Amino acid sequence: MFKRDDHAVVHRFATACRAGSAGAIRSLLAPEVISVSDGGGQVAAALSPVRGVEQVARSVADLLGRHREPALTVEAVNGQPGVVVRSVGGVVAVMSFRVAGAKVAAVWIVLNPDKLRHWE
Repeated sequence: MFKRDDHAVVHRFATACRAGSAGAIRSLLAPEVISVSDGGGQVAAALSPVRGVEQVARSVADLLGRHREPALTVEAVNGQPGVVVRSVGGVVAVMSFRVAGAKVAAVWIVLNPDKLRHWE
Protein backbone atom coordinates (compact mmCIF):
# COMPACT_ATOMS: atom_id res chain seq x y z
CA MET A 1 0.00 0.00 0.00
CA PHE A 2 1.39 3.39 -0.96
CA LYS A 3 1.55 6.06 1.68
CA ARG A 4 1.23 9.78 1.01
CA ASP A 5 5.02 10.16 1.28
CA ASP A 6 5.47 7.44 -1.36
CA HIS A 7 3.17 9.36 -3.69
CA ALA A 8 5.35 12.45 -3.19
CA VAL A 9 8.47 10.44 -4.10
CA VAL A 10 6.85 9.37 -7.40
CA HIS A 11 5.95 13.00 -8.15
CA ARG A 12 9.54 14.10 -7.44
CA PHE A 13 10.81 11.30 -9.70
CA ALA A 14 8.54 12.48 -12.53
CA THR A 15 9.68 16.07 -12.00
CA ALA A 16 13.35 15.03 -12.16
CA CYS A 17 12.68 13.08 -15.36
CA ARG A 18 10.83 16.03 -16.95
CA ALA A 19 13.77 18.29 -16.14
CA GLY A 20 16.19 15.79 -17.64
CA SER A 21 18.29 16.03 -14.49
CA ALA A 22 20.35 12.86 -14.06
CA GLY A 23 21.56 14.14 -10.70
CA ALA A 24 18.01 14.67 -9.47
CA ILE A 25 17.01 11.19 -10.69
CA ARG A 26 20.02 9.65 -8.92
CA SER A 27 19.19 11.49 -5.69
CA LEU A 28 15.79 9.76 -5.57
CA LEU A 29 17.11 6.22 -6.02
CA ALA A 30 17.90 3.86 -3.15
CA PRO A 31 21.43 2.39 -3.22
CA GLU A 32 20.04 -1.10 -3.93
CA VAL A 33 17.60 0.10 -6.63
CA ILE A 34 16.62 -2.33 -9.37
CA SER A 35 14.86 -1.71 -12.68
CA VAL A 36 13.06 -4.30 -14.79
CA SER A 37 11.89 -3.54 -18.34
CA ASP A 38 9.42 -5.35 -20.59
CA GLY A 39 9.80 -4.63 -24.29
CA GLY A 40 8.00 -7.81 -25.32
CA GLY A 41 10.61 -8.43 -28.00
CA GLN A 42 9.15 -5.50 -29.95
CA VAL A 43 10.94 -2.55 -28.34
CA ALA A 44 14.51 -2.29 -27.11
CA ALA A 45 14.65 -3.07 -23.38
CA ALA A 46 17.23 -4.41 -20.95
CA LEU A 47 17.25 -8.20 -21.13
CA SER A 48 18.07 -8.55 -17.46
CA PRO A 49 17.39 -6.42 -14.38
CA VAL A 50 19.42 -3.22 -14.10
CA ARG A 51 20.92 -2.66 -10.65
CA GLY A 52 22.45 0.33 -8.90
CA VAL A 53 21.90 4.06 -8.79
CA GLU A 54 24.11 5.02 -11.75
CA GLN A 55 22.88 2.25 -14.03
CA VAL A 56 19.18 2.74 -13.28
CA ALA A 57 19.43 6.53 -13.66
CA ARG A 58 21.23 6.06 -16.97
CA SER A 59 18.66 3.56 -18.26
CA VAL A 60 15.77 5.89 -17.38
CA ALA A 61 17.54 8.85 -18.99
CA ASP A 62 18.27 6.75 -22.09
CA LEU A 63 14.62 5.72 -22.33
CA LEU A 64 13.46 9.34 -22.15
CA GLY A 65 16.16 10.42 -24.60
CA ARG A 66 14.80 8.08 -27.28
CA HIS A 67 11.68 10.18 -27.64
CA ARG A 68 11.17 13.69 -28.89
CA GLU A 69 9.71 15.90 -26.18
CA PRO A 70 8.33 13.15 -23.93
CA ALA A 71 5.44 14.19 -21.70
CA LEU A 72 5.32 12.55 -18.28
CA THR A 73 2.25 12.37 -16.09
CA VAL A 74 1.68 10.76 -12.70
CA GLU A 75 -1.30 8.44 -13.00
CA ALA A 76 -2.68 5.37 -11.26
CA VAL A 77 -0.84 2.25 -12.42
CA ASN A 78 -2.31 -0.92 -10.97
CA GLY A 79 -3.96 1.21 -8.30
CA GLN A 80 -0.72 2.93 -7.26
CA PRO A 81 0.93 6.16 -8.42
CA GLY A 82 3.09 5.58 -11.49
CA VAL A 83 4.47 7.54 -14.41
CA VAL A 84 3.08 7.41 -17.94
CA VAL A 85 5.41 8.59 -20.71
CA ARG A 86 3.82 9.92 -23.89
CA SER A 87 5.53 11.03 -27.06
CA VAL A 88 4.52 11.75 -30.62
CA GLY A 89 2.27 8.84 -31.51
CA GLY A 90 1.05 7.99 -28.02
CA VAL A 91 2.13 6.19 -24.86
CA VAL A 92 5.68 4.81 -25.05
CA ALA A 93 6.20 3.63 -21.47
CA VAL A 94 4.48 3.10 -18.15
CA MET A 95 6.56 2.99 -14.97
CA SER A 96 5.52 1.64 -11.61
CA PHE A 97 7.54 1.81 -8.41
CA ARG A 98 8.36 0.35 -5.05
CA VAL A 99 9.29 3.10 -2.62
CA ALA A 100 11.34 2.48 0.53
CA GLY A 101 11.57 5.42 2.87
CA ALA A 102 12.02 8.50 0.70
CA LYS A 103 13.73 6.64 -2.17
CA VAL A 104 12.70 4.58 -5.19
CA ALA A 105 13.81 1.00 -4.52
CA ALA A 106 12.40 -0.60 -7.69
CA VAL A 107 11.20 0.58 -11.11
CA TRP A 108 9.15 -1.60 -13.43
CA ILE A 109 8.99 -0.22 -16.97
CA VAL A 110 6.49 -1.53 -19.52
CA LEU A 111 7.56 -0.69 -23.07
CA ASN A 112 5.73 -3.50 -24.88
CA PRO A 113 3.30 -1.81 -27.32
CA ASP A 114 0.78 -4.63 -26.90
CA LYS A 115 0.57 -3.92 -23.17
CA LEU A 116 0.40 -0.14 -23.66
CA ARG A 117 -2.61 -0.07 -26.00
CA HIS A 118 -5.18 0.44 -23.23
CA TRP A 119 -3.31 3.59 -22.11
CA GLU A 120 -4.17 5.40 -25.35
